[in-house]
Amino acid sequence: MWGWWERVDFLRGAEEAAYRELTAPDAWVPYPDTEPVLRALRDRGLRVAVVSDFAWDLRIHLAHHGLDALIDTCVVSYEQGREKPDPQLFLKARADLGDDPRATLMVGDNPVRDGGAAACGLRSAHLHPPGGAPDR
Repeated sequence: MWGWWERVDFLRGAEEAAYRELTAPDAWVPYPDTEPVLRALRDRGLRVAVVSDFAWDLRIHLAHHGLDALIDTCVVSYEQGREKPDPQLFLKARADLGDDPRATLMVGDNPVRDGGAAACGLRSAHLHPPGGAPDR
């Protein structure tokens, strides 16, 4: 992330401030249906993992929005030294959950970045974010 910011003229010299803004607890806003869906999954006894390509600790944002208690494990790429679509990220999430891969469904929003799930035998479904944007 820092290397990319150094090549962006208007960010050069402001990398620290940009990082603070980006990683502030309220800098990320979940979709409106995130909490009700996670709560419904929890109420049904289903376990949830998040596999993220964030370059910082996503759990800060989850806690800020009260979602952390609804997620059983987070696998964040920078902590693993890998990035999506590396199947090892999805395998770690599955192992953390202790679930049978045949009983696991990966739900993502980017078929290319989330393709590692299918590569390790997980069934996948892809949702299109509101407004049709491929990424946030």
